Amino acid sequence: MRSRIWELADGDGPAADGTVIVDIDGVLVLTHSEKQDATATWKKTFGHHPLVAFVDHGPAGSGEPVATLLRPGNAGSNTASDHITIAGLALAQLPRHLRRDRQTLIRTDSAGGTPTFLDWLSPPGRWLSYSVGMTSTDTVHQAVLKIPKKAWTPAYDAGGTERPGAWSTEITGIPDLSTWPKGLWLVVRKERPHLGAQLRFADLDGQRLTCFATNTEGGQLADLELRHRRRDRREDRIRGARTTGLRNLPLHDTAQNRIWLEIVSPALDLLAWMPMLAPTGRTRRWEPKKPYLNRSWNVRVEQGSWSGDLPVVRA
Repeated sequence: MRSRIWELADGDGPAADGTVIVDIDGVLVLTHSEKQDATATWKKTFGHHPLVAFVDHGPAGSGEPVATLLRPGNAGSNTASDHITIAGLALAQLPRHLRRDRQTLIRTDSAGGTPTFLDWLSPPGRWLSYSVGMTSTDTVHQAVLKIPKKAWTPAYDAGGTERPGAWSTEITGIPDLSTWPKGLWLVVRKERPHLGAQLRFADLDGQRLTCFATNTEGGQLADLELRHRRRDRREDRIRGARTTGLRNLPLHDTAQNRIWLEIVSPALDLLAWMPMLAPTGRTRRWEPKKPYLNRSWNVRVEQGSWSGDLPVVRA
């Protein structure tokens, strides 16, 4: 079904350029009653901590879920075995031709920045690309201090133009990366914090530092850094998932709640596929609550009225 939908979407499909991006992230699902595997979370709340994987539809669209992994509330954010499990589940949902020749990019925050997970993504025969956040450790700070000013290049904003007060550079050859997979690039971004932002102890000289690793070869450094930061779109996907049923898990047993997640996923698929196939412009980015505010989403399919492979949808 997914392959057919993407084929029908043609140039609007998530793999129109021959590659696909899968975002992996953790979500806290709170509960106010005793449920199996509900425990205290790292945010001192109570509930579950599932991992979710979404295919990114790019800046003009939304995204669709390809895997969920229900976990106890006290599950670690950077548990490599869980990231390996959900990445495998996500890959199984993709068209087969996208699972080779580095046509699939796995994108995560620093929770995925572990040697074990990157080792799993990197071996010959799997051929996946990755762009994962890395923790800004003291080793990174010391490496940044050794970078000459002329080595920093301007970073881009979300629109792909130079952003004043933001720079990026590569520090692959400076910190010791002997325990990490070969072919890894380590990229650092520094920027002046926006008005009202709180600096962290890990930041340097009044500028905020972020770091990510990738095995993508070639390309402009600023483009790779922008590609990684665009993973923030997964927050929109998570917000839509909460609206569609991930806000809470209604049942007691873990097995029952896994079924609930399997019901939520197709609902999100339909909400992602319809704007990919029909509406254009801003309507492609509408979220689940939005359709109720606009008549154009109140549609009916006329039986027997067909145009090519899809039924004619009338408002």
